Amino acid sequence: MYKIEKFTPREYQTNIFKSIEDKNTLVCLPTGTGKTKLAIMLLVERLNKFPKSKIVIISPTKPLSSQIANEIKNSTNIPEEEITLLTGTIKPETRKELFNSSQVIVATPQTVQYDVENKRISLENTSLLIVDECHRSKEKFANTIVAKKYNLQSKNQLILALTASPGATKEKVSEVCSNLFIKNIELRTEVDEDLSDHLQAKESENIKVKLPDKFQKIQNNLRTFYKAKASGLKKYGILKPPSAINKTDLLMYQRGFQARIKNGDFLAYRGVSEVAEMIKVNHALGLIETQTPKALSNYFDKLKNETSKASKNLLKNKLIEKSISLTNELINSKEQHPKFKKLLEILKKEYKTNPQIKVIVFANYRSTVSEIKEELSKIDKIKPITLVGQKNGVTQKDQLATISKFNNNEYNTLICTSIGEEGISIGSLDIAVFYDHTASEIRKIQRSGRVARIKPGKIINLIAEKTLDEAMLWTAKRKEVKMHSLLNYMKGNLNEDTG
Repeated sequence: MYKIEKFTPREYQTNIFKSIEDKNTLVCLPTGTGKTKLAIMLLVERLNKFPKSKIVIISPTKPLSSQIANEIKNSTNIPEEEITLLTGTIKPETRKELFNSSQVIVATPQTVQYDVENKRISLENTSLLIVDECHRSKEKFANTIVAKKYNLQSKNQLILALTASPGATKEKVSEVCSNLFIKNIELRTEVDEDLSDHLQAKESENIKVKLPDKFQKIQNNLRTFYKAKASGLKKYGILKPPSAINKTDLLMYQRGFQARIKNGDFLAYRGVSEVAEMIKVNHALGLIETQTPKALSNYFDKLKNETSKASKNLLKNKLIEKSISLTNELINSKEQHPKFKKLLEILKKEYKTNPQIKVIVFANYRSTVSEIKEELSKIDKIKPITLVGQKNGVTQKDQLATISKFNNNEYNTLICTSIGEEGISIGSLDIAVFYDHTASEIRKIQRSGRVARIKPGKIINLIAEKTLDEAMLWTAKRKEVKMHSLLNYMKGNLNEDTG
């Protein structure tokens, strides 16, 4: 008989476990509170109930899948040779053999999807499907396709879906529940009695800075251009107030103009180009407000190499020409964004006070990540390393090596893009610094979950006043509150509907 080892379930895990033994369940728990341990409890139960069955766990990336496989090996008495990690880097025929010879299979969703669709494997004898980071389960995503195949093939079905944040709208949560055949929701937050005793204290600090004059001049130039273009959209029948038009609107207008072009509306050609200019300027505005002068300069250089009408028209505009000139002045004078200077100042002080701390810094752009690393490398006691997505030669092997070096204390500061937000175990961290922000409540929750897993921690939000930073931060906070209220409401309704 299989059993769990080396960990004792906490009260909230035991309470949730009683609810998920026989119902397809969405479990929403804060990052770092043991979702994987809960999955391990259930998979052991299912293997004992159906001894000759298989367990399939799908997780979005190879590093995360690898960590889950290792956690199962370290937390159960299931023979290691029965626990297999499958990814697309393994040849299809070898994957087939490994799947058929194993009891617990941890894989990326795409790998399972391709093998099921090509009839290399069957999910008929799978008694439990675990979907990690299940908020990714949109209509045509691999998670959803695998769940549908499982629902059709399995003789003894049970689905466990795990996330820290499924979404802030009823539509998003309903989509996940529908796509994964969810009949039950289990939710715990920091205020729940059975969870709160197990959470470490998490301090949050907002540090605001003001944009210097030259930054503000660039900001004003770009805003003036944007508002003028927004006012001009009236001639295309767009009546929304110019000051209220955001990036989401622009992408919607772009699709609308493209549809009008297909229907022979030649005026729409001009509309597409003008909206494209606005999208580009909106991006540039975000860079000067929240990133670095170098990031904006690189973007202007990119526009100069583009051949589109929108880019050419943009670069001829006097306001844009002035913005480019001011950006070059900032770079030549080596003037940094005030958030950048504040970040260096904070970490220098923190490491001087306690050289043993470990810090994670989040930034949305790879170029900013590189700049931060370069400057932090010059500060005594700080040993920075970067973790970025799989582009420009970076592989999953590189990512795993980076995490290993950081966890083994070869480095003490991890600077990362969104790859560092989701799921990956990065050990015990003392401080998380948000260099910039995201409007996504999912990403905010995942970022926040990087600290205070084992010991108290601190989150530092760097905010440039009257910029995109402020808007993003407060939007994500509102969505997070809304998400918890929504899940509590849906939990009651789902449970009532399904008995």
